[in-house]
Amino acid sequence: MNLERIVITGGPSTGKTSVIEKIEKEGFFCFSEISREITLEARQQGIPQLFVSDPLLFSERIIEGRIRQFQAANEVGKPIVFYDRGIPDVVAYMDCFGQSYGDHFVESCINYQYDHVFLLPPWKEIHESDNERYENFEEAVRIHTFLEKAYTRYGYNIINVPKETVAGRVTFIHNKLKSL
Repeated sequence: MNLERIVITGGPSTGKTSVIEKIEKEGFFCFSEISREITLEARQQGIPQLFVSDPLLFSERIIEGRIRQFQAANEVGKPIVFYDRGIPDVVAYMDCFGQSYGDHFVESCINYQYDHVFLLPPWKEIHESDNERYENFEEAVRIHTFLEKAYTRYGYNIINVPKETVAGRVTFIHNKLKSL
């Protein structure tokens, strides 16, 4: 069986989570975003914000988790799997915040390739901050730019998802996939 790997990505305040949830409700398999999980695990270990206290360790844990997700897709038994963010997101965030990283981050982006990448733009009207999302809207726009750069650098043809209803966005994604 050929496996098609689809990344849904975007910075904070893009409506990405709502789109992923709708895709899941339609019966598609989606690997969830793991950064919130890593943040909550660190809090349980007494580290209030791992991204701030040890950004490299935070990024290491995320890339390890995303590689595990990539590999686990082979066991799902579905012809199409969706990912809430991909491996290049890690490098994009590190570049955005001026962090240094080892070659294995770049090698991971090269060695684990997805079939299609859908990028959702920042959307001021739906922007919210919470305990795990602390970026303001201007930072969300900046992150978006770095996501575009990272995916482009690793050879992806990014498909930009328009701002519209969740159902409209999911229909756009399905229609694009049918036409590719």
